[in-house]
Amino acid sequence: MTDFLLQPDTADPKLTRTVEGVDESGAAIEARVVEERPLTLFLNGQEIVTLMTIRDHPDYLAVGYLLNQNMLTRDDEITAIDYDEEIETVVVRTKRRTNYEAKLKKKTLTSGCAQGTVFGDLMETFDRVTLPKDAVLKTSWLYRLSKAINTTPSLYLAAGAIHGCVLCEEDRPLLYMEDVGRHNAIDKIAGYMALKGLSPAGKIFYTTGRLTSEMVIKTVTMGIPILISRSGFTASGVELARRADLTLIGRAKGRRFTALSGAHRIQFDADAREVAEEDKRHQRKGGRVEDDAA
Repeated sequence: MTDFLLQPDTADPKLTRTVEGVDESGAAIEARVVEERPLTLFLNGQEIVTLMTIRDHPDYLAVGYLLNQNMLTRDDEITAIDYDEEIETVVVRTKRRTNYEAKLKKKTLTSGCAQGTVFGDLMETFDRVTLPKDAVLKTSWLYRLSKAINTTPSLYLAAGAIHGCVLCEEDRPLLYMEDVGRHNAIDKIAGYMALKGLSPAGKIFYTTGRLTSEMVIKTVTMGIPILISRSGFTASGVELARRADLTLIGRAKGRRFTALSGAHRIQFDADAREVAEEDKRHQRKGGRVEDDAA
C-alpha cells in the first residue's frame, strides 16, 4: 500500500452522489456520479474567476491557480485563505497589494475539461525556466508508478468522469489529486507544494489526461522536468515540451509508453517483456466499467 501525503477521499459524501437510471437492457440501476460545483476565487478584493470543481481542497486549488496564472509569485506572503462553502467563494489575501484588471481582460480559453482559462501571456515565465538536465526517469520506476497509481482507490474508479494528477518521486507516488478538469488537479498540487514548502527537485508529474500545451506549461512553470500520462499528446504540447527540454511521456499503459521529448533523461533499466500488460478497462464497483479519461 502506497503512503501518500494526500490522496482522494472516496468516502467523502460531498464528492459524489447516487442517482437512478437504466442500463442497456432497460434494467433499473443506481450509478455513483461526481459532484461538480462552482467556486468563485478572489485575490484580495478582486474577483478573478469562477471554477467548476469538486471543491475538496479549495485552498490548494486557489493558491495553485493564482501561481500558475502568474498572479502570485513564490515570494508573495499569503496572510489568509478564507473559504466560505455557503456562498461558494475562496479569498486569498496577500501582504502585497494586487490589481489584475488589465490582465483579466486578456483571456485565452484552453483545451482543458470544464474550460480552464489562462490569463494574459501564456509564456510569461515559461521561457525563463531552466529544467535540470541531470534528472532521471528509470523505466522500472515508470512501470511501478503506473501500477501503484492505477490500483489506488480513487473517485475515477468509483464514479468516473474525473481526472487525476499525481506528484511522484522515483517510484513513489506522493500526492494524488482529482477534479473534473485536469487543470484543477494540477493547480491543487501546485498549491499544496507552495503552502507546504515542497520542492520540485527530483519530482515526476503524472496525469491521466491529455498532454496539452496547458499541462506542459504548468509542469514547466512548477519546475518539474518529467511529465507522464496514460493518455496521448497534442502537437502544441510536444512542441512546447521540446522547447523547454521537458521529458514528455504519453500512452503509458502496462509495458508500453511513447516519449516525444527529453528522452535523454530515460534510463532503460527494466525489461519491458517482463512487465504485465494492463487491463484495457478499469473495473468499477458494481461490475460496471468505464474507459480511460481523455
